[in-house]
This record gives sequence, C-alpha cells and structure tokens, in this order.
Amino acid sequence: MAIRLAIRLVSFLTLAYLLLPLLVVVGGSLTETKYLAFPPEGLTLRWYEVVLNDPTYLRSFLNSAVLAAAATLVALIVALPAAMAIARFAFRGKGLLSALMLSPLVLPHIVLGAALLQYGAAIGLVRSFAALLVGHVVIVTPFVLRSILPQFSPEQLSLEEASRDLGANAATTFWRVTLPQIRSGLVSGAIFAFITSFINVELSIFNTTTALNTIPVQLFNYVQYSVDPSIAAVSALTILAAACAIIVIDLLIGLDFLSKP
Repeated sequence: MAIRLAIRLVSFLTLAYLLLPLLVVVGGSLTETKYLAFPPEGLTLRWYEVVLNDPTYLRSFLNSAVLAAAATLVALIVALPAAMAIARFAFRGKGLLSALMLSPLVLPHIVLGAALLQYGAAIGLVRSFAALLVGHVVIVTPFVLRSILPQFSPEQLSLEEASRDLGANAATTFWRVTLPQIRSGLVSGAIFAFITSFINVELSIFNTTTALNTIPVQLFNYVQYSVDPSIAAVSALTILAAACAIIVIDLLIGLDFLSKP
C-alpha cells in the first residue's frame, strides 16, 4: 500500500513538473503589461488578438501545420513497408538499412539541415516547400519506424498465415489483420512525427524564406529583436495546436472500421 502511494505521489509530482512551464507560458500570455510577467499583472486577451491579427503569424501557423501533416503522411508511407521488411525478412544489408533509417535520431538536426542545404543547392532543391518536406521526412521517419517495428510479433505472423489459409488474399489480410494489430504503433508514431516536425527549428531554418516560414522559426527570429507577451501567446496557441493534432491523428488513424469484418 505504501509503495503504491509513493508511486502515485512521484507520478503526480512528475506531471506537475512537466505542466508547470506550460502554465507559466499561458499565464504570461494573459498579462496586461508590455513585458513578460508571471504571475500575470491583470488578465487580458489582447496579445492573442495581436497574434491573430498578424498575417505573418497566421501564415507561419498554416505552413507549420501543412508541413507537419505532409511529413507525417510521407513518413508513414515510407516507414510501414520498411518496418515490415526489417521485421519479416532476412536479406543482405538489413542491418545497414535499419541503421541508415534510424540514424537521424542520433545526428544533430542542425548538421542534417546544413548537409541537406548543401546537397539541395547542388540539385536546385532549396528555399522551397519541397526542400522543407524532404528534411522533415528525414527526421520524423525514425520515430514512425521505431513505433511500428515492435508491433510485428510472431503471434501476428501466425494470424496472418491463418487468414491466408482461410482464403483471404494479401490485400485483405493486410487491411483486416495486419493493420488493426499495428494501429497503436501507427498512432503513436504519427503523433511523435507531427509534433517533432511542427516544433523543429534547427533543420527548418536552413530552407525557410519570408513567405515560407514555420512558426518555430518565426518565433526564433522575433525574439532576437523583441520579447513581449505575444511570444507567450504564440507559444500557447502552438501548444493548443499540438494537442488538437494529437486528437485528430488519434481519431483518423485509430478508427474502429479498421478492425471491422
């Protein structure tokens, strides 16, 4: 009983520690002063109005959302067959393929950004949405791959073989048997991928322009010259957007129709 209570207490304190910075950000965005203050000195939504009336912020939010969604979708398309190949088949270069696809997890994003910029310049793929998308797919695909790989268990292979023995073709087996079994990995991988892409600064900064700016890069550039509560308002809206994205991804990928006969 005492151990269970201690675990709950530690869990509560850990959660409170993680939530405290978010509360400070939200509180700072509500202050009436022209500088960041916590606790807020008065309560106002004026700084949210400033952000929402600024077309550069709105454009940056849209760019980040579209970029993160596209990178997540492409990462799912790339990582799913790769995970199936690595988990199910033995072939020459399997270890190299796995290490190559997971290498962005250990390489600094700023190094990847500089490398992709130099390579992109050689083939004319710079300062564009396509250049940003390629970079973001590179850094988010490992998260999807690592989330899906553990889902391919020997028990699942037995279920697929049983499905084929009962007359189902490969497409039906994948849709009715394989996909529902790996759904949790797809959802968690998609969530990690979307958030990682949405908040990335180090890689994005190499290929953004004035018209093609993401919200993290927009904030990075803004705080170099001015620090006011609008920064906290943008951060609070970003947190809200990330939370909404998690809910949407869970609803879209975790639908029950995947497991219906």
